[in-house]
Amino acid sequence: MGTRDQANALLEQLSGRVEALGLKLKAEKTALTHINEGFVFLGQQIIGRTKHGKHLVYTFVTNEAIASIKRKVKALTGRSTTNLALSELIAALNPVLRGWVNYYRHAPANRTFGYLDYYVWWRVGRWLRKKHPRMTWKQINRRYLNNDHTYQDGGITLYKPARTRVTRYRYRGARIPTPWTTTAEPTSPRTQAASLQEQLPLERIQQALA
Repeated sequence: MGTRDQANALLEQLSGRVEALGLKLKAEKTALTHINEGFVFLGQQIIGRTKHGKHLVYTFVTNEAIASIKRKVKALTGRSTTNLALSELIAALNPVLRGWVNYYRHAPANRTFGYLDYYVWWRVGRWLRKKHPRMTWKQINRRYLNNDHTYQDGGITLYKPARTRVTRYRYRGARIPTPWTTTAEPTSPRTQAASLQEQLPLERIQQALA
């Protein structure tokens, strides 16, 4: 790892390169921080940890991101929407939930998805209770829950975040072939093909930054 002075020097150099392209780094969105302290980027907290003697980098879903999806679910399941059929509510909820979950499925988010799953199920249950004030919970569940204890109506089933498989992104670092890795030897025909395909656009970037 380098020093803060070295990082500052690189930041100044990068700023000059970016300005050569007619762009500018925003001071309020640019900062230097140690990886062990972590930082937030696009709704994810990226932080370094040492485990079994190895330095690893983890990505977590931020509390702000969780609060954001909860606000959306709460707005859709409020009293003002009880005039809708459950199938219409599910049709509105599913793409919101699926998009959010797919965005964060590369983070260690199993517990987060489980929590969101329960929260959505609970909100929809409360929504149904307000929609059918004269029905008991037993009647509501018999009418709207399937054998998997999931809400459904009109052939549409509520999306369950907890069933989304988390797929961790494996950091490849210097193993990614680039025009600058001159000392690296291709290890397979696949690597050679990737290098040829990536070389042209990377050369254009290199020329623009030169």
